[in-house]
Amino acid sequence: MKFTNEHLETYHRDGYVVVRNFFSQPEIDLLYGIALGDEVMSKKSYDRTDASGLKTKLALWYSLDDSTYSKFARSERIVDAVEKILEGKACHYHSKLMQKEPKTGGAWEWHQDYGYWYKNNGFLFPDMLSVLTALTPSTQENGCLQMIRGSHRMGRVEHGFSGEQVGADMEKVNEALKRMPLDYLEMQPGDTAFFHCNTLHASAANLSDKSRWSIITAYNRADNIPYKDVHACSYTPIESFTGNLLTEQKISMSDDADFLIK
Repeated sequence: MKFTNEHLETYHRDGYVVVRNFFSQPEIDLLYGIALGDEVMSKKSYDRTDASGLKTKLALWYSLDDSTYSKFARSERIVDAVEKILEGKACHYHSKLMQKEPKTGGAWEWHQDYGYWYKNNGFLFPDMLSVLTALTPSTQENGCLQMIRGSHRMGRVEHGFSGEQVGADMEKVNEALKRMPLDYLEMQPGDTAFFHCNTLHASAANLSDKSRWSIITAYNRADNIPYKDVHACSYTPIESFTGNLLTEQKISMSDDADFLIK
């Protein structure tokens, strides 16, 4: 499935859009298989605790290399869509492998990505978005993503800490839930969600017996140069990968890749 003008219109209206079958099952099998067997990814992963004490595991990295995951983040399919949305050159801010395990996977509190990026990383403008691709089925039972449709039009909301996570001002969130629809983004492997950095979103704990794994890549427009963050990748335009992931050599992440270490 290609990213169409209809997808673009939905994104700007709702603050997010899901493109079904954006990646094929063989491509997802490749990515998921590498993640499961990647010792570096496992070693670099860390836990993030929610307000109730449950934990979600993730690995986060900044700069791109020759690994399969970097080629995925640079894939022409994604980059073209991101540049249509941002109306400018796309840069890779960071990628995250999200690992929400059965019975123990924690919730993600209500937040805007920009609430953190503005305060902690010094991005002055919300010319940013996240792209989530499901590696396993994502359902309400295993804690799928929840979006408040249209909440990106509220602008940036103040954030504070909830557990080890940064959460949005719940007074604003509760008012938003009274006025705007709450959507559950149930997705199959290969489905991809594009969402604005000011769209309020959350996910419940995974109390099911099924894993929920996904990869989330954050992008920034090249002229939105942060004054705090030191990662040059966030304002260096991406060179798109135009090849076929399935015919490329499988390359795992390097041990000296630019991972966030907790």
